[in-house]
Amino acid sequence: MSFCEDIWAETAALRAAIHALPFNRELAAGTLDPDRFRFYVVQDALYLGDYARALALAAARAGEGAAFKTFADGALEAVAVEQALHGTYLRQFGIDPASLATAEPTPDCLGYTSFLLATAYHAPWEVLVAALLPCFWLYWDVGRAITTQAAPDNPYRAWIDTYADEAYGAAVQRVIAITDEAAAAASPALLARMRTAFVRCCQWEWMFWDGAYQRRTWPELA
Repeated sequence: MSFCEDIWAETAALRAAIHALPFNRELAAGTLDPDRFRFYVVQDALYLGDYARALALAAARAGEGAAFKTFADGALEAVAVEQALHGTYLRQFGIDPASLATAEPTPDCLGYTSFLLATAYHAPWEVLVAALLPCFWLYWDVGRAITTQAAPDNPYRAWIDTYADEAYGAAVQRVIAITDEAAAAASPALLARMRTAFVRCCQWEWMFWDGAYQRRTWPELA
């Protein structure tokens, strides 16, 4: 098996747990509490800014060729597509877009983005690629699973359609191919670091969705 096939199989139980999260089950049913989704949208918008920076750094470190184009395009598309999606939901849920400038990332959001940016600046490029892949791949996986269950009038249909879209899936496949190509030339020690980064970011994805459902914030000072 390729690196990605192997690591995808290795994380099967964790991925099943992501699908089973109340946030994703209720989103699929259209019954997710709007306050929970509102909380998620704000945090996802904050996450996106740093994820796009990590993608841009991956492009800058990739050199020339397909990997550079994939990550550079990915950084631009992540901003354009998801900002449009966020804009739709910000309006729908009455959130002032200007409020994002002062919104504070939750522990889950800050932990995840800090991990990605630290990887982008300090880890080998191959490890960064492996760390960036779960966000692409898991959202596509969840989107495709949910779209088979969601009714056309599901209030979260725009979110579902974004991540189940064939064009988004094609972008995911390009990142998978780049990750496999990087892994094929990696030493056993580097492969182990790639594997750890991929698993850790799958775990961060679980925590991000669970944190949104729980509306988990920082402990009070008093």
